[in-house]
Amino acid sequence: MGNCCSQKEPETADGAGKSSENAQNDPTGSTPPTASPSPRTKSGRPSPIGTVLGRPMEDVRTLYTIGKELGRGQFGVTHLCTSKQTGEQFACKTIAKRKLVNKEDIEDVRREVQIMHHLTGQPNIVDLKGAYEDKHSVHLVMELCAGGELFDRIIAKGYYTERGAASLLRTIVQIVHTCHSMGVIHRDLKPENFLLLNNDENAPLKATDFGLSVFYKQGEEFSDIVGSAYYIAPEVLKRKYGPEVDIWSIEHGIFNAILRGHVDFTSDPWPSISPQAKDLVRKMLNSDPKQRLTAYQVLSHSWIKEDGEAPDKPLDNAVMGRLKQFRAMNKFKKVIAGCLSEEEIMGLKEMFRGMDTDNSGTITLEELKQGLSKQGTKLSEKEMEQAIREYGMNDGREIKEIVSEIDTDNDGRINYDEFVAMMRKGNKETSVNPKRRRDSFVPVI
Repeated sequence: MGNCCSQKEPETADGAGKSSENAQNDPTGSTPPTASPSPRTKSGRPSPIGTVLGRPMEDVRTLYTIGKELGRGQFGVTHLCTSKQTGEQFACKTIAKRKLVNKEDIEDVRREVQIMHHLTGQPNIVDLKGAYEDKHSVHLVMELCAGGELFDRIIAKGYYTERGAASLLRTIVQIVHTCHSMGVIHRDLKPENFLLLNNDENAPLKATDFGLSVFYKQGEEFSDIVGSAYYIAPEVLKRKYGPEVDIWSIEHGIFNAILRGHVDFTSDPWPSISPQAKDLVRKMLNSDPKQRLTAYQVLSHSWIKEDGEAPDKPLDNAVMGRLKQFRAMNKFKKVIAGCLSEEEIMGLKEMFRGMDTDNSGTITLEELKQGLSKQGTKLSEKEMEQAIREYGMNDGREIKEIVSEIDTDNDGRINYDEFVAMMRKGNKETSVNPKRRRDSFVPVI
């Protein structure tokens, strides 16, 4: 895929600090685009002020035609939408106001809109075209990323070089550097939050989903635990962190997830990786956030710089195999966890026992498939098999790899702890984010 998009050299550290300071003086950025002047009701009276966005309510359907569903989460549904004036297509994320149960939920949505307005126009960050509120919902009309997920594109290409990986990482870190220089911490960086704008070979990469992002000032620390379980930095769990968490998430959550679940430079595929790449990984994964590289420092590293030291040789086949397995497992867990209600998530103990038909304390994949159907979830055994085929997991070897990925103690079966981790990790809304899901405890078996 090569360089997803051209990137300018990083700003100076002083410039980054000034941009961050300016972000605090004007956190909402420029005037919100696309909104109609002085919306009015059918009777001609001024529209009432919305309780979420704090400005006159407006029906998004007066400007856009809402089309097919593109995806959904716990709080919102995203549809394809088309401008009635220009015919241009966008993505419309609709958040039901009834799901915003308290002041904190409302503030989260309001801040997401402010941050997206603030970042709109920056390269490689999805543009917010407009935010609208009616009686029942808030609607965010955004740039449509029709090219799909980044990892899918890499797998479709079939091979990758270290130089290509360096170019990709440079783009992603430049995105983080832009956010940090403008006073924003993303806090939920993970593979599925990077999409391609279109299907062109050199389509621009876009960062999405700023629902957990936050404005910050230099030296400010945060204590709320947010993010997705696999990708959060260790200091988040200690409730004392800053922008350094995004660097950890890039390396641990995105690149290290491909190369190996933990950094062991003696195991495949690390021996075939260049010393410069391993040096960068070590520095990005420093457990001390004060010693961890900043985005600016990462961009200045010899391996990641344009025309730098990254060798132009194909990565070991183990890397592509690991990437395929990671993608398949990630989607497989979403298929499972996305079909569970909140009550089922809370009742994992009883669910596991119901699946463990031989009372062995462990379950096989076959018991998992049959058990989900018996538990009354929306996922039947036929649908499970269809999902397995769809994600390229239809032969015995792939199924064995899936079980191996879940089976952390390598005994060929899934125990209760592994089962809970799989179910909860597959659903980003029920990971470690008390802002999105409160009182979410795992029962002890």
